[in-house]
Amino acid sequence: MALSGGKTDGASHARALPWPRLSVEAAAAPEAPLSGVRVAVLNFREPQQSVAGGAEEYAWQISRYLVGQGATVDFLTSREPGQAAAEHVDGIALRRMGNRYLVYLLVPLWLLFHRRSFDVVIDSMNGIPFFSPLVVRRRTAVVCLVHHVHDRQFHAFFPTWLARIGCFIEGPVARLLYRRRLTVTVSESSRDDLRTRLRWLAPIQVVPNGSPAARPLARHAADGDPALIYLGRLVGHKRVERVIGLAADLGETHPGLRVHVVGRGPESEALAAFAAERGVADRVRLHGFLAEPEKNALLGSALLNVTASEFEGWGLTVIEAAAFGVPTVAYDVAGLRDSVRDGVTGWLVKEGELLSDTVARAVEELSDPARRAEIHQACRTWAGEFTWGRTGATITGLITTELAEIGRRPVTAGPSPIPDLRLAVGETDPT
Repeated sequence: MALSGGKTDGASHARALPWPRLSVEAAAAPEAPLSGVRVAVLNFREPQQSVAGGAEEYAWQISRYLVGQGATVDFLTSREPGQAAAEHVDGIALRRMGNRYLVYLLVPLWLLFHRRSFDVVIDSMNGIPFFSPLVVRRRTAVVCLVHHVHDRQFHAFFPTWLARIGCFIEGPVARLLYRRRLTVTVSESSRDDLRTRLRWLAPIQVVPNGSPAARPLARHAADGDPALIYLGRLVGHKRVERVIGLAADLGETHPGLRVHVVGRGPESEALAAFAAERGVADRVRLHGFLAEPEKNALLGSALLNVTASEFEGWGLTVIEAAAFGVPTVAYDVAGLRDSVRDGVTGWLVKEGELLSDTVARAVEELSDPARRAEIHQACRTWAGEFTWGRTGATITGLITTELAEIGRRPVTAGPSPIPDLRLAVGETDPT
């Protein structure tokens, strides 16, 4: 399928995709364009960890795709108790070091001692960067990956003095350190925030998240009339208690309403206590972690996906839900206003509005079978615009351009211990 045109269904609400449109043939050539290139991907967490989220999925999917393009990839990250220090997964050399704080010291040190081995570094800045330009060779290409600006998040969850330090590192320090390095972000909102709030100096390329292809589902997995779902990490800044509170806020008008919470994280016990305190424990189910088939069946049978986060770079679960035809209610904040097409694939809670009012309006609109079918199709069409294959192909193109500009030849340091897992290039999701 050629990626031509700039519209989906509902032309009045269409928006252009934030990346160049390529045909399958263009994406598929040349074969193995990164053969011999060694890449270090630096990320705060990795997908197997207990509170991993969209940033980890993005970094991992890119890593898998780069392996498919012939690159050797080392994924440097933190280490949770009980995890191995090193292993090979999906053809990637996974290296874990340090806890959530020490990782920012140990990863740059490891990279310093191995700096001659790498052609490219992808430095994921989750509020705090890894300072890779200070430890790699001058002719090593560094790509800074930023999902969203964290300044407000620092102030929401840390003491004032610590929040100010975080903002200083994320702002003036990172702005100068990465000023000559290509920056990748996941939405137009995040690009705008980088320019306006951080006064970012480097060139910025928007490369959105991908989404897994929807598969046939067992229906009626989610009980409730209506059935609402939250999918994601159970951490403070996701404000999951607001989603749980919908069972109480809308209980009078919708006595059959049920809220399903899928995910794990440190807030799990507190959320169960909150549901009991609000008197809705019988109408809220905390599923915890679910294997992919069970999660997809539950997601695909829900009426509505709800996210109450106010800090997102994109909203990976929004597109994941849309792939199954499920619309989302979310706050009208940076990132989420990019992934939710207001009035087409979901509804945005505007400033001054209540989450419960917008959810009630969405439930009422979806009660019309014709309107629900229209939204279902719009969601699937929108989600179909985003695949990890397309994301990976764009990142591959950026890397080859960066290497060409600095005149860097791939490192040839002997045979790689990682098996050759060549993946198809182009439209196909590497999973």
